[in-house]
Amino acid sequence: MPDIHISVQGFEKLKRELEELKKERPAVIQAIKEAREEGDLRENAGYEAARDRQGMLEARISYIESRLPQCIVVDLNSMGGNKVAFGATVEIENLETGEQKRYTLLGPDEADFNEGTISVYSPLAKALLGQEEGAAIEVNAPRGQIFYEILSIEFKGTAKK
Repeated sequence: MPDIHISVQGFEKLKRELEELKKERPAVIQAIKEAREEGDLRENAGYEAARDRQGMLEARISYIESRLPQCIVVDLNSMGGNKVAFGATVEIENLETGEQKRYTLLGPDEADFNEGTISVYSPLAKALLGQEEGAAIEVNAPRGQIFYEILSIEFKGTAKK
């Protein structure tokens, strides 16, 4: 199994989610029981909805339980330097459009593009890793090659923006 880097905050969030999901199990089981008591299961929307919820719940629990042992927890407060690494917040400029963006590189289970965080395993992050300020990088994206310049690298010590 491959190791998965994750911040302390991301690891704690996954553990909390797992606890909450496990607490939800009894309510889902009760909903299935109550729906069964309503009679014919072939046309019982409540039963189907409860079974679907149970399936999604168990799948997510299984996923998190399989991921946690693979996690390498990284204290972002210990990160620093002048090269892009896990936990770095990087400001880049698209050399074609001039558009500037800022991303923090985190693990896949805590990356949220809308929050300005990307997975260290994404094509952009892979191109950034190990680079210094001022470096020009090339990213092979589905729509073609994109060229960026690294404007700044910061280590903020937290997984939050």
